[in-house]
Amino acid sequence: MMTLRRFLFGLDVIPATTSWYLADISEAKGRQELFTRQSPQRLKTLKEHALVESAVSSNRIEGIEVDNKRIGTIIFGNTLLHDRSEEEVRGYREALNLIHEKSSQLPIREEVLKELHRITRGEIWDAGKYKEKDGDIIEKQQNGTSSVRFKTVSAARTPDCTRELIVLLHSILDERKVHPIIALAAFNLDFLCIHPFRDGNGRVSRLLMLLQCYHQGIEVGRYISLERLIEQNKERYYETLKLSSEGWHEGSHDPWHYINFICYILKSAYREFEERLGRLPQPKGEKTALVHGAINGFPSSFSVAEIQRKCPGVGIDMIRRVLKDMQSEDIVECIIRGRDAKWQKR
Repeated sequence: MMTLRRFLFGLDVIPATTSWYLADISEAKGRQELFTRQSPQRLKTLKEHALVESAVSSNRIEGIEVDNKRIGTIIFGNTLLHDRSEEEVRGYREALNLIHEKSSQLPIREEVLKELHRITRGEIWDAGKYKEKDGDIIEKQQNGTSSVRFKTVSAARTPDCTRELIVLLHSILDERKVHPIIALAAFNLDFLCIHPFRDGNGRVSRLLMLLQCYHQGIEVGRYISLERLIEQNKERYYETLKLSSEGWHEGSHDPWHYINFICYILKSAYREFEERLGRLPQPKGEKTALVHGAINGFPSSFSVAEIQRKCPGVGIDMIRRVLKDMQSEDIVECIIRGRDAKWQKR
């Protein structure tokens, strides 16, 4: 909660890098609806891939791996599981399903944090319970030695610190003290520094990030695995977390390393989302249907440029061909010709 304590009264200055990230994410979020209007079948494929990647990657970051041949069965099946690792991967899938389907009914509250932990940890004895013993984050060296990488909040203080963290988040968001994405990333950093559970904190932090994204209207995590992107940048993830947690207990830490990393992940997810939709083959007739849908959505006159904005990935020649066909069928008519041509429905 030390980061959100600092942000409680707002920010005088936001680093330039952070500002650039926020602008890019905002622009991508604005295009989000245009891309999600495309073929439901194509989006379904992306969602299924993201579900698998998220469940596998989030656990693999923590050293939990399963047989690749069993992944489909674990994620989508209901058969008996072979071991504890498979149980945790399926648990993460169940938590993802809960967030994907009921994010609007899952506010950031203490019971939600515990429930996500309980689901991901399965039948383990302390699933959904705060840690009972102090537990620091230990870093193992290549030579076999180990050292304390970060001293987490004590078990005795964990419940109060977690509750304060949640109260601070809602206060900052309600009063619009900082940008919501900055608040999201700062919450994530503080959660990891508190380390409220004996095990599974990283996985819960990634689920909370996805949930908070949904609360902010950022839907890209439904189609592109944020967890997989974090895994692909695992060294940077751990390095920025280390840099931003130094001095956290005293409130002298620099949170921007980690905040910028989270912004980078969201920007990367949006970029990949748009690129992958652009690369996926479109079923025959889909572009025509997309143009028809866009035209039907206009309340009055419209231009080719306006159709293009509603149909990302559809070329201007295709749009003109569809308009010509619709004109011959007496569905639309051209009311202004020339460079700034205008059309309307009959």
